[in-house]
Amino acid sequence: MKVKQPKANVLEPTRREATCALISPVAQTAASAAPASGPRPADSNRESAEAGAFDAYSRAVIGAVEKTGPAVVHIGVRHGQKRGRRQAEGAGSGVIIASDGYVVTNSHVVNGARSIKVSLPDGTSYPAGLQGHDPATDLALIRVPASGLASAELGDSGNLKVGQMAIAIGNPFGFQSTVTSGVISAVGRSLRSYSGRLIENVIQTDAALNPGNSGGPLVDSSGMVIGINTAIIQFAQGICFAIPVNTMRWVVTVLMREGKVTRGFLGFGGQAVKLPVKIVRHFRLAGDSGVLIADVMKDSPAETAGLREDDVIIALDGKDVADVDDIHRMLTADVIGKPLQMTVLRRWRNRRQVMIVPSVSPE
Repeated sequence: MKVKQPKANVLEPTRREATCALISPVAQTAASAAPASGPRPADSNRESAEAGAFDAYSRAVIGAVEKTGPAVVHIGVRHGQKRGRRQAEGAGSGVIIASDGYVVTNSHVVNGARSIKVSLPDGTSYPAGLQGHDPATDLALIRVPASGLASAELGDSGNLKVGQMAIAIGNPFGFQSTVTSGVISAVGRSLRSYSGRLIENVIQTDAALNPGNSGGPLVDSSGMVIGINTAIIQFAQGICFAIPVNTMRWVVTVLMREGKVTRGFLGFGGQAVKLPVKIVRHFRLAGDSGVLIADVMKDSPAETAGLREDDVIIALDGKDVADVDDIHRMLTADVIGKPLQMTVLRRWRNRRQVMIVPSVSPE
C-alpha cells in the first residue's frame, strides 16, 4: 500500500521566517527580501553617519593636539629650604608662545620659586628665568635659553560661544602631554585669584582638569589657544576655569616690557552683558554689549564716583566698552590719578556721565 508522504519544506520555511521576524521585524516582499542576517540599508546609513560624526570629532581633537601639543611644557619648581628642611617641589604646565623661549603659565605655579625647570615634550630640559608675573590675573611669563622652539598660535577669546569645543592639554600629576576635551560651559564668569582679586571674564569649561594642568593651554577645535587653565572647584565635576587669551595677550605684553603690571584701580566687579536691541536703538549705541557692575567696593573710586550695582558701563575715557578686558586695557599706570569720563546706563532707562579717578591697585 502506498503511503502519501507529506510535502517537504512546507512548514519549515514559515517557522524560520517567523523566528527571524521576532528577532528583527523587517517588512519584506518576495521581490525585495534580503537575508535575515544581512544589514538593513537604514541601519547601515545610520551607522555610517554616526561613524562619520565620531571620526570628525576625533579628527578635530587629534588635529588640535598635533598642532599645539609640541608647544606644551612641564614646569617643575623648587622653593628652596626653610629651617634646614627641604620644601616640597611644585609642578605645573605651560605653553610656549614665542619660538625664542617665552613660556606662559600661572602665577601661582612659579610664585616664590627658587628655581624653575622647563621640560619639553621631547624630553629636553632647560632652566627658566621669571620675566614677571601678575597675581591679579594668575598669569606669569618665564623664559628658557633656547630658540627655534615650537610655539602655539593664539586665538581670540572674544568670540567664544557656549557649547563650543574646548581641549585642555597639560601635565596633570606629572603625566606628560595629557589631553582632555569638552565644551565651553559659560563665558564671562568671575573667579577670585589666589591673591584675593576678582578675575573677570573667565572661561568655564567641563574639560577635565587636575593638579598639574595649571598653566596649560585651553585650545579650540583648530588648535588655537583660547585660554590658560587656572583652577578647578574641589569635589565638583566638570567645573573648571581658564583665563581668556585676550587677557593673557595684554598681560604678557606688559610683562615683557616692564616686568610687572601696574594697574589703575576702580573698585568694582563686573561682567560682560548683551544689551537689548531696543536699548541699543533707543540710545543709538555703537555696540551691543557693556559691563554690568556686580558689586562696588567700599571707599573705592567707584563708590566715590557714585556708581551702583546693576549700572551698565558702555564707555570709558571716550572709548566704547564691550567687556571687562576693554576696561583692563585702559587701566594702565598712566591713568592713575587722572579723571576719566565714564558713561553708564542706570536701570536701563537713563544714560549718565560720571567722572572717576583711578587709584593705584592695592596689589
